[in-house]
This record gives sequence, C-alpha cells and structure tokens, in this order.
Amino acid sequence: MNAAESAALALVLKERGWTGADSAETADLVLINTCSVRATAETRVFGRLALYAAEKKKRQFTVVVAGCMASRLGDALKKKAPAVDYVMGTDARATFPLIVEAIETGAALDRGAFNEKPAFSFSSFHAETGVFRSFVPIMHGCNNFCAYCIVPYVRGREISRDPASILGEIRLLAEKGVREITLLGQNVNSYLWKDGARRRTIDFPALLEMVADEAEHTQGKIQWVRFLSSHPKDLSSKAIAVMAERRVYCRHLHLCVQHGSNTVLAAMNRAYTRERYLDLVAEAREAMPGISLSTDLLIGFPGEREEDFEEILTLMEQVKFLYSYMYHYNPREGTAAYSLPDRVPDTIKQKRLAKVIALQKQHTVELLTARIGADATVLIEGISRKSKDELVCRTERDEMVVVPGDPSRIGEFAGLTLSVLRGNTFRAKEARTLLR
Repeated sequence: MNAAESAALALVLKERGWTGADSAETADLVLINTCSVRATAETRVFGRLALYAAEKKKRQFTVVVAGCMASRLGDALKKKAPAVDYVMGTDARATFPLIVEAIETGAALDRGAFNEKPAFSFSSFHAETGVFRSFVPIMHGCNNFCAYCIVPYVRGREISRDPASILGEIRLLAEKGVREITLLGQNVNSYLWKDGARRRTIDFPALLEMVADEAEHTQGKIQWVRFLSSHPKDLSSKAIAVMAERRVYCRHLHLCVQHGSNTVLAAMNRAYTRERYLDLVAEAREAMPGISLSTDLLIGFPGEREEDFEEILTLMEQVKFLYSYMYHYNPREGTAAYSLPDRVPDTIKQKRLAKVIALQKQHTVELLTARIGADATVLIEGISRKSKDELVCRTERDEMVVVPGDPSRIGEFAGLTLSVLRGNTFRAKEARTLLR
C-alpha cells in the first residue's frame, strides 16, 4: 500500500514538472511517506529527520512527512522534529498538490484545506512505461481493531474506492504495458461499494468478477491478478469460488493467520478460530489444487504460554506455508494490547521466533524441492542483479526463477521447466515463448 501511495505522490510531482534529485542532500523537496505499524519504523524516520535538520543549517529545502506516522502524531511531529515543514496524514493526501504549489510560489498554505472529510484519494495511475507489474488500491482503512495493531487509529475507518475508478485504472495500466496487477487494501475482503444509482451493493466477490471481466477486455495484455491483504474473518466462499473460476487470478493466496492458538487469537481480537482458518485453507486448496499459501505470524503476544506457542508450530505443520512474514510482539503505544499484563520476556520471544523461522525454512525448502521438474508459466520481470545475461521471473504461485535470456523479453509471459533450486530461487535452462 505504501508503495502505491508513494507512486501516486511521485506522479503529482512529475505532472508539475519536478524531477528526481540524485540524493536527499541536493533535493529541493524531501518527501517521506511513513509507516506506523512498528515503532522501529518511526525511530528510523526520526533518525532521518535529524540528518535533514543538520543539512538545513547549510541550505534551504522543504521536508514533507506523509502517511501513517503523520496521521498519528499530527503537528506534534513538527515539535519533535523542527526540520519538518509540512505534516500530511493519510486523510489529507488530496492536499498534496496544494502543498507543492505553496512550495513553488512561496505562498502560505491555507490550513483549512487539511480539514477534509475522509475520502478515497489516489492518483488514477500507478505505473510508468516499462513497468510490467503494478498495484491498484481498491480500499484503505480498517475496522478490525486487532489488539496489537495501530492501523485503524492512523488509517481510519474503511473507505472503498468507486469500482468505475478501479476499472478505469486497469484500462490505463493495460495501455501502458502492465501485465500483472495486485489489488490492494488493508483488508481487501471487506471491500464494499454502494451504487445508489443502480440500487445495488458491490462486495469483494462482485468486484473480483468485474476486474476479471475488465482484464479479459484488455485482450490478453493483463493476464494475472493478485490481491493483498486478506483477513480470514472476511474471506468468503464466494470469493474463493470466483478466484477458482476466473483463471486470471494467480494461484497464490496470502492469508494472515497471526497465531495458532484460539486463546491468543481471541486476545488479539482476530474474530476467527484456528478451526475456521484451517477450513478456509482446505476450501481454497480443494477449489484450486496446487495453490500456494503465505501468511503473517506474530510470536510472543502478551499471555502467550508455551502450549499456545506450540499451536503455532502444529498449525504450520498442517498448512505448510510457502513463506511467512514472522516477527515477535513489540508493545505499540495507542493499541489495546499496550496495557496488557503477562508480557513474554524478550529472551523467550527470541527463542520462540527462532523456532518458527527454522520450521518455515524447512517447509519452504520442502515445497520448492517438490516442484523441481515441473513446468510453469512465468512473467519475466527484470535482469538478475548477479548477471546481466540472466532474467528474473516469477510464477503465479509467487516463486522466483532465474533463466538465461535477452533483456528484450522483459514483460513477456513464458513457459519453462523448474530444473534446479538454489536457495529459494529456481533455475531454468530456457524460457519458451508462449503464444497468447
């Protein structure tokens, strides 16, 4: 989501004639789009701002802080970091052109412009020519209030995007040569648009149907669609069915489980059980044999007992995720869990996290090794950092492949055989051109 929002803000600057500086030390405008999910992210921002404060003693330039950290701290951020000239929260993104205009003209900015009613505000296009994968935001905000998460407090309530705007962006992306899109939202499954003119409500499964239709209308230009992130409590059987029936949807699903213990899931306010999650996994695999799964795992939540932790490991053994984002709990001021008792000592959290990481590595190797010799369709994404004679590709299962080839083929779909596994990346001998 941050990548898509940063691209939208960068587009505003480009449309006004701004060009990228070689470094922050030579820039006239420094724009920092922030995240507040973890305290460490904010600590890094303050470190960066301290450097800019020192630079401002040498020359004049403007610093704008945007995103979740700006929403959380507001103008208090300027008191903590005097180098900041403008603070632009997630609800004030539409005012960015006004900020840029004020910078260009030297005029004072009307602060009343920031008192907007929350609305979905993105530029209509998030990819440059030569980019073959792109994000398409469909909603932002969150209504879930998971006990450990700051997102609802800094992103606000869920706001869905007009489906006409989404489909229009997909058409623009196709014209620019994009081959794969990812629908984005804090919780895409809760997408809901009330179409008053036609007296109908468009939910996430209905949007998936509309996006699949639009992708088909691009006449093969956009062939793959993904979506992030999915909350298990809102993933419906209907959405799984649409994903299975419309072949444009890639055979990969990121479904954040967070924990394997019902006791901890309840304390986290996740609103589903271990059993419900496993039912969803079984349903997805029955509908789409061979689908790969990935997840998020949060270790050491307050009150987590050893038997609770063991249930993470047993759930991992049952599901066998292709990969996981694994982290241990850190208290986040402003969240419901911040004041919870029975915090797990750091030494225990680290040991438990190490076990989870080791088990995930084992599962990843097992799943990838079993794929050696399989044929796969890939999207050729770029040139390998290790060799200019090799191309980096991705399968629809979100597996990485390196294959010899000419850079002129970047952006093409190709067929190949997964011949060798090195680390977590496949090697293939050649990529066969697909006739589409």
